[in-house]
Amino acid sequence: MMLSGVPIPHIDIYQPKHYICHRAVSELEFDGRLDKPFWDQAEWTDKFVDIEGDLRPAPAKDTRVKMLWDDEYFYFGAELWEDQIWATLTERDSVIFYDNDFEIFIDPDGDSHGYYEFEINALNTVWDLLLIKPYRDGGPPLDSWDIKGLKTAVYIDGELNRPEAINRKWSVEVAIPWTSLKECAKEKRTPLPGEFWRVNFSRVEWQTEVIDGNYRKVMDPGTGKPFPEDNWVWSPMGLVNMHYPELWGYVVFAGEHAQDDFVLPQDERIKWELRKLYYLQRNYREKNGTFTQDLSLLGWTSEVEVYPEVYAAPGLFQISAATADRAGRWIIREDGNLWEERDTK
Repeated sequence: MMLSGVPIPHIDIYQPKHYICHRAVSELEFDGRLDKPFWDQAEWTDKFVDIEGDLRPAPAKDTRVKMLWDDEYFYFGAELWEDQIWATLTERDSVIFYDNDFEIFIDPDGDSHGYYEFEINALNTVWDLLLIKPYRDGGPPLDSWDIKGLKTAVYIDGELNRPEAINRKWSVEVAIPWTSLKECAKEKRTPLPGEFWRVNFSRVEWQTEVIDGNYRKVMDPGTGKPFPEDNWVWSPMGLVNMHYPELWGYVVFAGEHAQDDFVLPQDERIKWELRKLYYLQRNYREKNGTFTQDLSLLGWTSEVEVYPEVYAAPGLFQISAATADRAGRWIIREDGNLWEERDTK
C-alpha cells in the first residue's frame, strides 16, 4: 500500500480534554432521559466546541455528555439542545451522519489502531463499526462488526419531524458492554481503576429549512448539494477529521475512591512528539519520494525534552524515544502505529 501525506492538525499546545469517569451505583433503566438518579454522580463534560477548535466560531447549539462505568458496561448520556429535531434513517448500519447525529469514538489502548466508532440519530438508529487503523493509514472500517449486547434509548423533548412543534432538545443513553470493547484493549481486558482510555464525541449538524411542512437540508446553489455539515466535538481536533485518535480526550476510570483530577503523564507528551514526527515524515515522503533519517530536514520543534532515534528507508521508518522512566522506548512507524517496548535487562 502506498502511503500518502497527511494533514497536520492545528494544535498549538497538546492538551486534550479529560474526564473522571465514576462507577455507577445503580442499574440503568433506559428511557433516554438524563434527569434521574442513575446519572446524579456523573459530572457533565465541557460543552462541545467546533471540531477545529478556536479556528472556528463556537457551536450555535449546546451539547454535553456524562459517563459512568461498572463491571458490565461503559455508559454514555448525551444532551443535544435542538429546535429542529429530525431523522430519516431507520436501518442499522446506515451512514447515520447523513442525518443529524451523536457519535462516540473509543480507542482503548491509545495506539491509534483498533478503535471503535458509534453513531446514533433521533430515531434511535445506530451504526457501529470497528476500524483496524485510521483511513489516513489505509485502514478499512469493518461494517459487519456489531456491538453485542448494546443498549440505547432516545428521549425527545419536543416532537420528531414536526417543524411546527416547540422543540428543546433530544438526549441519548448508550451502554456498551466491555465484552465488545475489550477486543482492542490492553491485554484484552476491561480497564482498571486509575487507567485511562482515549475517547471523543462528535455531533453532526446539517443546515435545514422547512419545505412543504418537512425539514430539508439547505442546498448550495453553486454545487446543487447540501451545504457542508457542522461538526461539534468534546475535545477539539484541529482539523475536520475525527480519525486522529491521538487527539481524543482522556477518560480516567475512577475506583471506589474517586480521583479528583488528572495530570497528563509525561509519556503522553513524548508520544505526541513522535506523532508530530510521523506527520512530518509522511509529508516529507509525499514531497521527496522517500523518508529521511535527518530530522533537521523535517522542521520539527519539540514541546518537551526528547531525543528520538530514527531508522528510515524509502518506504518505511521507525522513530523511537525513551519512556519517561527510561525503562523502555516508545516506537512509531510509517502507518502511525505506536507501541511501547520495555527493557528486559
